[in-house]
Amino acid sequence: MIPREILTKVRHIEIVTNRLVNEVMGGSYHSVFKGRGMEFEEVREYLPGDDVRTIDWNVTARTGNPFVKLYREERELTVMLMVDASASSWFGTVSRLKSELAAEVSALLAFSAIKNNDRVGLIIFTDRVEKFIPPKKGVNHVLRVIREVLYCRPAGRGTDLPGAVEHAMKVLRRKSVVFVISDFLAPGLRRPLAVLNKKHDLIALRVSDPRESELPPAGLIPFEDPETGEVVFVDTFRPALRRRFAMSAEALRNETETLFKQLRIDFASLSTDRPYLEPIVGIFRRRASRY
Repeated sequence: MIPREILTKVRHIEIVTNRLVNEVMGGSYHSVFKGRGMEFEEVREYLPGDDVRTIDWNVTARTGNPFVKLYREERELTVMLMVDASASSWFGTVSRLKSELAAEVSALLAFSAIKNNDRVGLIIFTDRVEKFIPPKKGVNHVLRVIREVLYCRPAGRGTDLPGAVEHAMKVLRRKSVVFVISDFLAPGLRRPLAVLNKKHDLIALRVSDPRESELPPAGLIPFEDPETGEVVFVDTFRPALRRRFAMSAEALRNETETLFKQLRIDFASLSTDRPYLEPIVGIFRRRASRY
């Protein structure tokens, strides 16, 4: 049975993200994720200002009056959310865990998708594929996706992105929009991301917490690697150590972002201490400007 607090969180996320979709995201999403093409729907009489290239010359010749063809976009896009649930995602020092941020972002994207009549699927992964939900439409389906991301109690602790990508390549038989939501704190990212990006429309959303890039002067503190369980004690009063920690974190962040740029993957950096809407809308704006 799902705990009451999880259901309360799901309801809260539904209300918040639905408002964001209706006020901001819906149009942005639709403008940058196009359907498979245009399908002929009907003809109507030509009106001043219509594109002359859409004139149906056969109907025009039969009736003696100019008619234009009308089309509707074939959407039926598949959106796959690939959410990293490794042990490093269960970390947060501000208002929420990285895993909770991932759940909110997943909800935002999923509600945007179904508002545009697209299908949404989910892959939760650690060092194995923890959960796969085939793409479907509908509000109830999206609520299930949010519940699974929030309520997931993974069996694995590490991160195996290549394995998750291999699974995605098997279940996605046609080109899809794929969002990978992860902290990307794992080696060997280049090949799986390149493979996924070659066949699908890949967007990377990097989640982080401010304490992963800056240490406070709080004395001797035990630090545990959540994926290996290794514990080390660190004297955070030492300024030199705090500087080295910040420099190392910045170097890792720059390395990851450079990889995204080299592979031409759209990406955004999200943090548990900042609003996530603007970075995601920023991706859509950049894509729209390219189109």
